Amino acid sequence: MANEKKIDCVILGLLSHEELTGYEIKKRMDTVLRYFWSASYGSIYPALNDLVCRGLARKREDPGSKRNKLIYTITDHGRNYLKQWLTLPVEKDELRYETLLKLFFGNEQGVEQAITHIEAFEHKILKELPSLLNAEETLQKNLREDPTHKYYLLTIAFGIKSYAAYLEWCQEAKKLLTNRGE
Repeated sequence: MANEKKIDCVILGLLSHEELTGYEIKKRMDTVLRYFWSASYGSIYPALNDLVCRGLARKREDPGSKRNKLIYTITDHGRNYLKQWLTLPVEKDELRYETLLKLFFGNEQGVEQAITHIEAFEHKILKELPSLLNAEETLQKNLREDPTHKYYLLTIAFGIKSYAAYLEWCQEAKKLLTNRGE
């Protein structure tokens, strides 16, 4: 298990909730997981094939589909693999923002360009924050019906608090760059 690929575990985690096509897996990553994980079709489909070959997932054709859609399901072996992975210590949490990279080297372009990047970052956060708040509200309402929602709620709460901190940082960064507030 030391060499497991995270994409395998992400896919198995999604399949532990429901049967999905490769397209639906990508859609979940682009919506539900996008705040903390991403993957391309170029990594999802090879991983799905590998999971099937290893007996961790099963695939079948959707008989009602005109396009020979493949539906993937987690196997008992796959569920055990996922459960084992969940007990392992986290190997690496990382934060990678191109905005911060550009600010780190910002002295090459100056204050105006740095502020432009900060404001673009701020705009992105302000645009995404409402969907996190809506998700939090929905999960809170459905928590009694489905106790598994508390795990989703934890990730949403982390996102909301992170975004609030990002917005606060944006204000402080702009003040520092323009020498306002001194």
